[in-house]
Amino acid sequence: MVEVGNFLVYLKKELNYSDNTINSYKLDLNDFFLFAKKNKIDYLKLTNEDIRKYLKYLDEEKLKNTTISRRISALRSFYNYLLNKGLIDFNIFSSIRNPKLEKKLPNYLNYEELAKIFDSIDTTSKEGLKNRLLIEMLYATGCRVSEIANIKVKDINFSNNSIRVLGKGNKERIVYFGEYARYYLNKYIEGHKSEYLFVNKDNAKLNIYEIEYMVREIVKNLALKTHVTPHTLRHTFATHLLNNGADIKTVQELLGHSSLNTTGIYTHVSNARIKEIYLKTFNR
Repeated sequence: MVEVGNFLVYLKKELNYSDNTINSYKLDLNDFFLFAKKNKIDYLKLTNEDIRKYLKYLDEEKLKNTTISRRISALRSFYNYLLNKGLIDFNIFSSIRNPKLEKKLPNYLNYEELAKIFDSIDTTSKEGLKNRLLIEMLYATGCRVSEIANIKVKDINFSNNSIRVLGKGNKERIVYFGEYARYYLNKYIEGHKSEYLFVNKDNAKLNIYEIEYMVREIVKNLALKTHVTPHTLRHTFATHLLNNGADIKTVQELLGHSSLNTTGIYTHVSNARIKEIYLKTFNR
């Protein structure tokens, strides 16, 4: 369908959505249009009855609330796009509420686990240096994996250990890195020929799937209790900041969250840590 194709291009070019999110939206929209075709529904003339049927279908599929919420969000965004293009008169999904989601505490690494990962990486080779720098940067900056993949050498300010990154919704922000990351960064970029920081053996930019694979390979033999992905290191970054006294507003800015509510999940982790220390150290 032409409108869907144009919408997905819009998400990529105008809103800078990640490939992962765009693929998810594509699957969600395809599922809706299969439902609409089967039920002889005109997607440009949706009625409340049509929406009730679709919501009932989602419920009968026994999908998780997170999946249902994402599908509704995808449709709401798509119909906003159609509205802006003048193809419909109103967005019927604007009045549909997403199902309430359970707040899951994010996985994060403790300092011992983190040190174990760092110590396991042999940095005597160029590949090892890249692995070490990748882990250092994911942890030091708190960047999303898509943001790490898109870092260009020119985005790095070596005078103040900062990097300009482009996040969700094409929003720029500044993130920082410490002396450990700087040390490995300086060693890694000696003779570096690509405009992108992280590249494969063909000197092409790493994509998010390659980075996720690299992280899996780095930790696979370490027998860690925590399941580790690039996002785990982002969670770890935020949690360690709060545990060490950073205010939540600063953490929000560093993570690039548009809403403080999104960052709020980390306060639960921080509070859980405080409670654990209290119970261990207070005898009464």
